[in-house]
Amino acid sequence: MCQHKPTCPSAEATDREAAAVVATHPGQGWSRLCNGVLLFDDTGEILPNGKIIAPHRLASALTSAAA
Repeated sequence: MCQHKPTCPSAEATDREAAAVVATHPGQGWSRLCNGVLLFDDTGEILPNGKIIAPHRLASALTSAAA
């Protein structure tokens, strides 16, 4: 249960990535958010119910980074 004020968005919310980071492992490329979401550096996610969210970086950001 989130103790933050204001309360972090739930794992089902569209803004779930705005939840507070409670554990980070930059060497492994992931962080655990207060709402139980595992957030990966490539913007992919695993929700607490096991659902996988594919990476969702903007294509324009990828092409400009490669340039």
